[in-house]
Amino acid sequence: MESILWSMARFAILLLAPFLAGAQNPGGPARFETHTIASDLRGGYQVVAADLNHDGKPDLIALGQGMSELVWFENPTWERHVLATGVSQMVNCVVLDGGAEIVLASGFSQRARDSKGIVSVLRPDGDVRRPWTATEIDRLPTTHRLRLARIDAGPRVVVSAPLTGADAEPPDYKGNTPLVYYRPGEWKRRMISDENTGIAHGLLIFDWDGDGRDEILTASFTGIHLFRLENDGRWTRTQLAAGDPAPWPKSGSSDVAVGSLSGKRFLAAIEPWHGNQVSIYRLLEGKWARQTIEDKLSDGHALLTADLNGNGRDEVLAGFRGQGGSVYLYTAADAAGERWTRETLDGSMNAAACAAVDLNGDGRIDIACIDGTRLKWYENRGPAAPTAAPRP
Repeated sequence: MESILWSMARFAILLLAPFLAGAQNPGGPARFETHTIASDLRGGYQVVAADLNHDGKPDLIALGQGMSELVWFENPTWERHVLATGVSQMVNCVVLDGGAEIVLASGFSQRARDSKGIVSVLRPDGDVRRPWTATEIDRLPTTHRLRLARIDAGPRVVVSAPLTGADAEPPDYKGNTPLVYYRPGEWKRRMISDENTGIAHGLLIFDWDGDGRDEILTASFTGIHLFRLENDGRWTRTQLAAGDPAPWPKSGSSDVAVGSLSGKRFLAAIEPWHGNQVSIYRLLEGKWARQTIEDKLSDGHALLTADLNGNGRDEVLAGFRGQGGSVYLYTAADAAGERWTRETLDGSMNAAACAAVDLNGDGRIDIACIDGTRLKWYENRGPAAPTAAPRP
């Protein structure tokens, strides 16, 4: 009787082994199908996902520094519409909650004395498919990055990070670089800090301490810093990492993202400014330890993290615009993030920026990237089939 039960149990194990393996391993890397949405952009610099027509589907805004129109593409047909006309040197935009207003930064130049740094609010005039009305609210030289942040109990504010200080000059770009915000409706410039120095290229909004309020991370010549609004109304600045240790102006960090590996936080960075490296920072013994997993980028510029195959570990996406421009995906080969592997998402895309968003409502995170002339959507087709455990 005992041998019969054992035989039945062993047979059941053999039948269930592939399913048990699949439960422990949800699959390999995500597979992507590439769709080209536009190929006639000029100076493509930023892609923003937002539901502009309020149909429940995220649309894509394509911003190009060499274009005189700010355009968007309507999901799912990707029909092209114009948001603004007669603008120049656009560099960033952000869509406010509810989608009724867009804040746009234009008149950008890397050299402060040549930069108008125009900040405008766009509002629809009836049909969102027709050009919106623009109202200028501020001018701040080298206004470069715009993001939304929930810093208090009120509506989210627009954080603006200029690239340099108003008096900075190449190649060193010495000087203090402001970080400011605007409260919607009031649209008055408010200072967060001018403690960053040199070029401050990266800006990330993230609820660092999980209290429902956002903190601000910047990546600059002096590394990665965390800005926090304290209960007494003061902003504090804490350095998390110094970035590339090379001498100024090859020092520090260019872009920063926050990821998670099985519940443990890590930082990803492109280093130094427009650099060749992808660095991972893990918190070890109270310090953010730096690990360079890539040093072959040329003009690194796009960076994000996302769990693309649903296994609880974020991948890192990095795009670069220089020679051999490509979009790479880096995957942690172990739960601790000590080893990383690389695969190519697109070997011909000189990506300036990418966004991670579910574009077709299938529950998987897709990728949208923009380069000098093209806007592409990489449709996530799900992870490769899991490898079954070997039979005993």
